[in-house]
Amino acid sequence: MPDRGGGPPGPRIRVGRTSRRTRTLLMTVGVLAVLAMAFVMFAGVWTDWLWYRSVHYSSVFTTTLWTKVGLFFVFGLLMATAVGVNIYLAHRLRPPLSAMSLEQQSLDRYRMGIAPYKKWAVLAVCCLVGLIAGGSAAAQWKTWLTWTNATQFGTKDPQFHLDVAFYAFDLPWYRFLLSFGFAAVVLALLASVLVHYLYGGLRITSPGAKATAAATGHLSVLLGLFVSLKAVAYWLDRYGLAVKSSNLKSNEWTGLRYVDANAYLPSKTILFAIAVICALLFFATLWRRTWSLPLIGFGLMVLSAILIGGLYPAIVQKFQVQPNEAAKEQPYIQKNIDATRAAYGIDGTKVTDYSGTSTKSKQQLRSDADTEAAIRLLDPNVVSPTFQQLQQVRGYYAFPSTLDVDRYTVNGTEQDTVVGLRELNLAGIPQNNWINDHFKYTHGYGMVAAKGTTTTSSGAPSFIESDLPTKGALGTYEQRIYYGEQTTQYSIVGDPVTKEIDYSDDSGEKSFTYTGKSGVSLKNPITRAAYAAAFGEPQILYSGAIGSDSRILYNRTPKERVEAVAPWLTIDGDIYPAVVNGRIQWIVDAYTTSNGYPYSSRTTLGDTTADSLTNGQRAVLAQQNKVNYIRNSVKATVDAYTGKVTLYQWDTKDPVLKTWMKAFPNTVKKKSEISKALMDHFRYPQDLFKVQRQLLTKYHVTKASTFYSGSEVWQVPDDPAAKTGKSVPPYYLSLKMPDQNAQAFSLTTTFTPRGRDNLGAFMAVDADATSSDYGTIRLLRLPSNTPVSGPQQVQSQFNSDETVAEKIRLLKGGDSTVEYGNLLTVPLDGGLLYVEPVYVRGAGTNYPLLKKVLVSYGGQTEFENTLDAALNKVFGVAGGTTPPPPTGTTAPPANSTVTQALADAQKAYDAGQKALKAGDWTAYGQAQRDLAAALKQAQAAAKKG
Repeated sequence: MPDRGGGPPGPRIRVGRTSRRTRTLLMTVGVLAVLAMAFVMFAGVWTDWLWYRSVHYSSVFTTTLWTKVGLFFVFGLLMATAVGVNIYLAHRLRPPLSAMSLEQQSLDRYRMGIAPYKKWAVLAVCCLVGLIAGGSAAAQWKTWLTWTNATQFGTKDPQFHLDVAFYAFDLPWYRFLLSFGFAAVVLALLASVLVHYLYGGLRITSPGAKATAAATGHLSVLLGLFVSLKAVAYWLDRYGLAVKSSNLKSNEWTGLRYVDANAYLPSKTILFAIAVICALLFFATLWRRTWSLPLIGFGLMVLSAILIGGLYPAIVQKFQVQPNEAAKEQPYIQKNIDATRAAYGIDGTKVTDYSGTSTKSKQQLRSDADTEAAIRLLDPNVVSPTFQQLQQVRGYYAFPSTLDVDRYTVNGTEQDTVVGLRELNLAGIPQNNWINDHFKYTHGYGMVAAKGTTTTSSGAPSFIESDLPTKGALGTYEQRIYYGEQTTQYSIVGDPVTKEIDYSDDSGEKSFTYTGKSGVSLKNPITRAAYAAAFGEPQILYSGAIGSDSRILYNRTPKERVEAVAPWLTIDGDIYPAVVNGRIQWIVDAYTTSNGYPYSSRTTLGDTTADSLTNGQRAVLAQQNKVNYIRNSVKATVDAYTGKVTLYQWDTKDPVLKTWMKAFPNTVKKKSEISKALMDHFRYPQDLFKVQRQLLTKYHVTKASTFYSGSEVWQVPDDPAAKTGKSVPPYYLSLKMPDQNAQAFSLTTTFTPRGRDNLGAFMAVDADATSSDYGTIRLLRLPSNTPVSGPQQVQSQFNSDETVAEKIRLLKGGDSTVEYGNLLTVPLDGGLLYVEPVYVRGAGTNYPLLKKVLVSYGGQTEFENTLDAALNKVFGVAGGTTPPPPTGTTAPPANSTVTQALADAQKAYDAGQKALKAGDWTAYGQAQRDLAAALKQAQAAAKKG
């Protein structure tokens, strides 16, 4: 007989063992993968906690985390419960026997198929909707915190007479709850319909009744809830009209208009009442078990929404408003004007009519030109390459492409200065590797500052703080820069064995070990593993360069640090450094904003704050969202050595800031704690100024009739020097406005009438935080027929002048290039004085030097070697002028020693670059020492000359 055993069992046993081993291996790999993902998630949270603890803002981390977790679980559980309970009820209310029909026979197969997995399927559906709802709710953590900590504005809207806080803090939360309720009811309704259909409670093709009584009652209640929520939506829509955006004469508009107050508002009230009645009819089906009345009510509600909510307002707009729109809209336009000016802080603007022409003598004008303003010739947007060439010293240092304007006392006199930090430049490190990038080259060194109003005889900056280590008028201070705008990589510091490169001078490289308490200690191996996972850098885990004293520094830009510790703030794009009490402090202006100020027009921050400098040079406000309320409520500082972040309450009346201070107590210090030394360097922020000037192009008008006509709309002119088609940036400048007794550090800009290039107005805000007039906006309004040229016209006159063109041609001789600096506008005795520095990059050099100054007043333009010479000539008073440079050459410096020293510096720089490319480090070091010596000689000669 044949063997029925199927052959020897051995091979089958081996296959079974192999299969088990494979399953075990796969399970092990799966478990390890899950553990790895869990550790990566843990590493992210753990390192965040360690960082917040290191900067002493752990309460921000915990408050934010627990708020998100709480919202996630509460609303996720509510959604899962709502869906799960209705699935259970639909299943419980199923008919005991399904009708024998083809439809039900087909459904029987599905019922039998899912029967074994019924509980798991319900659980999966509930978990899925719960996770989605919880994630959506967690994203509303800011809305929740502002609602629970709301502070009253003390201002009521003119329509409903509710405090602005209702629209700014309450209404957004109510809208979220409403949307969550709609989502819960809709999902529960869909799930219930599916279960009722699957188990025979609803029928589509079967004969007889299409729904059982139980299914009818269940679904009617859900539909009644949906209609009830719609009634609530109609009621909230009434208040939403106060912050609704629309268009009026092609202009974006916020708040109620005539049609809103007289058509939409009563329509929403009527629709609310109809929706309530309709909801009651749906609930009544629990007793009447019929759909007739609720469906009639629902149809009536839909028809009413079309006729009352849509058609009626359109009729009112067409036949009542349009024939006499100016008169009908005037009261609402006035409300919009008043609210917008208050919300953006421009309601206190001092508007003065300005003639644009002067009646004073030329001698008086020339004298006043020296006292009315400290005209800044050093353009911070142009001279960065000059700082780089003369003060970089080493290739691994760099200055920002746009420098900053600040004020320092020099020889007892406050001086507008152009400042920049010598920050770390990874691209200039001789050899990039993990040790050099993260252990050796860890920080920049020193601030360089130059007078803003004067230059040396060669056109180079007149430095008041220079060299390496720096010395000069700023005194003794901690010069190492571990936190800066260009410091984007992490560094591991503090271990005495692994020395950092501090700086280099003629005697060679100096080493340093970081002694600050900043950063997170890497002593714990679990912490090292967490950072290795979080940064994707395994060497952090096992590198021998990391010792028990090592600390990791990251999130090192001032913007990152302030945004992290105060995520409810919007950061200004221009962060600037200052030496305060022996420390370099980054000063960060921060804003609180809202999108819920009734009647106030909205603006998009990113668009409004963009100008000719924001293309790759200076960051625009990060948030692109629309707002209609803004305050510079916080001034923050970041220590360049320790990274310490300090937030100061600046606007003590701002209700939005007070709300956030309730939500995050003990994170913002009182204004009274700001030291005088720090206060001396606070200034009016640029981005707020740009937002306000954009609003003032329209809202300088305070009468509704004039606003409606649009006859006095201005525009911010394009930058005539940059030729980018973008707005001219505002300029910091010390000047005296007509109603002031002395010069004040100010932020200035100009306006031109819409569609024209002549000057429409000049705007200045007192930018000195120590002044009693700080924040006062002054607006000089010129007559509409003024002959005063605007910036574009002055630049055009300058470019088309034959004498000037010949001088420019001479400056360009020898392959030199010409760069135009900031075109400054200064009110002077009834007229407007324009001053523009002109720089030249000589052949063979890569940095600009000031060579000429353009001055224009009263239609007359002069172009001379110095500001004094140009002023003398434009006002026709006695005074010599510096002779022009010979044909085909640039203007030589008055001091030949300076010329030779600069030539030696250029030669040393070129030799260093050549050695750097060749990898000859000995020659590179010698070239750097030669460069430093030449620069020192040039500066010494310039001071003597």
